Amino acid sequence: MANTDQSKKRARQSEARYAVNKARRSRIRTFLRKVEEAIASGDQTAAAEALKNAQPELARGVTKGVLHKNTVSRKMSRLSSRVKALAAKA
Repeated sequence: MANTDQSKKRARQSEARYAVNKARRSRIRTFLRKVEEAIASGDQTAAAEALKNAQPELARGVTKGVLHKNTVSRKMSRLSSRVKALAAKA
């Protein structure tokens, strides 16, 4: 349990950051889910549009320290190659 004023403040700050980061992570997952659903439906234009909307959110996750740079890079790369594969099928 926090005893000093400083440790109490750090506990409050930590809780606040946790809430913000959790909301941001949830928002990113929503954007990723929309891309996945568009890919699953086989609609290339919708998938491309969803990916275009998801990329800034993923990048923001990196700058805000929610996700690691390489994780986001890997996710973007894999999703874009899957969207590109949809275009090749059609």
